[in-house]
Amino acid sequence: MRKNDSILPSVVILISGRGSNMQALVRYAQQTVEFTIKAVISNTPKATGLDFARASGLNTVVVDHTLFSSRDAFDLALAGEIKQLNPDLIVLAGFMRILTPAFVTQFENAIVNIHPSLLPAFTGLNTHQRAIDAGVRVHGATVHLVTAELDVGPILDQAVLAVNENETSDRLAARVLALEHQMYPRAISAYLRRHIVLQNGQIKGAKSMSLFHGLLS
Repeated sequence: MRKNDSILPSVVILISGRGSNMQALVRYAQQTVEFTIKAVISNTPKATGLDFARASGLNTVVVDHTLFSSRDAFDLALAGEIKQLNPDLIVLAGFMRILTPAFVTQFENAIVNIHPSLLPAFTGLNTHQRAIDAGVRVHGATVHLVTAELDVGPILDQAVLAVNENETSDRLAARVLALEHQMYPRAISAYLRRHIVLQNGQIKGAKSMSLFHGLLS
């Protein structure tokens, strides 16, 4: 029997492109009924992920960043759309905009992101090639709360895999993305259901089962 959506925690997902992590979240939400998705919002009108969201029966919203004169103006409009939806959590899924500190402050501890590295290693872009160039033996992905400082928020979960001999950045990226699709929905569900909590700036509670998943793959 389907749970009453009105009593489930809710999320809004932000995307900029195809939103493969968004698609994984949608499928997880449909299969487990642990949270609801109130809307998928894109800053790009032609984001292909919007087509998937609409086909899945989800509400979609476009806040086109090119129509705004500044980051602050865009973030103000985006925040207005989100406040109307009143979600429990904002989920970044390939959202290619750096949010302003003013935006993050409005939704403190209620924005999550997934980053393709084992933070605090390899913040920023081009993480897979940088990991290969550094000669690391393990790599992976991190789910973290978003703060005003990029890629340094409290860590909710990490998934780890081995970096194989003669690894390429494309193959490593594909392997990490497959891990992301598994770990991101579970970490979000755990945080929403308070299996993972933030206390005095520290994450408490059991991390999801994705830790070290795929280490030998």
